[in-house]
Amino acid sequence: MILHKGEVLFRQGDACQNLFQVKSGLFKVTRLHENGNMVLFNLLYPGETVPHHSLISPKEAHGTAVAMMKSEVELVPAAEWYRELREDPDKVMEIALLLQEKVRFMQTRLDHLTVGTPGERLDLLKRWLLEYSHGAELTDLLTQEEIGQLIGVRRETVNRLLRNPG
Repeated sequence: MILHKGEVLFRQGDACQNLFQVKSGLFKVTRLHENGNMVLFNLLYPGETVPHHSLISPKEAHGTAVAMMKSEVELVPAAEWYRELREDPDKVMEIALLLQEKVRFMQTRLDHLTVGTPGERLDLLKRWLLEYSHGAELTDLLTQEEIGQLIGVRRETVNRLLRNPG
């Protein structure tokens, strides 16, 4: 299944009848809170099977995943996934490795948030995204507000950093 920039893979509250294996591209996952705040809380990249919180048992989607660029995913029916999980003991190790990789990614993201200056955090985000973005500009993939959420600063600070790097 191919999704183009801006297309939705799954929506917050969806029943998650399927899981998805990200083959290429990038997705941002946002969550709309009751007070109207939209928060970018995750990035999905090749090699992941998502939603993460539904790898062992079904649960409605915690957020909305939107393609940041042309992306390919393989659709895996949830019923088939859970049947394989019950029947194949090796599947448990596969899931454990997937979750370990995501924990390591989140540790890296936390490390990036605790580095000195906002400029350094922006540089780390740019470098990480380059691994998956095939040269696309950061601002073509994310809004200034989203960049700010990822590096822990306000949109105005992102605007200043982008105008005056270094």
